[in-house]
Amino acid sequence: MSDEQQTPQSAPQSEPDSQAESTETPSFGWNLYSEKINGRFAMIGFVALLVLEAVTGQTFLSWMGLL
Repeated sequence: MSDEQQTPQSAPQSEPDSQAESTETPSFGWNLYSEKINGRFAMIGFVALLVLEAVTGQTFLSWMGLL
């Protein structure tokens, strides 16, 4: 028997390039978790701004009295 038949072929393991990509728990610094949270809060803020403009009929800057 040849070595190829005795050794099972395993798929290459895909490991993250860095620890920052693998952490899903809250921690300090630049990591995937903080980036996801930041993006989610940005989306909520953007939608809230659109709702505010739709309800008041004014742009955000005019609503704040800046224009």
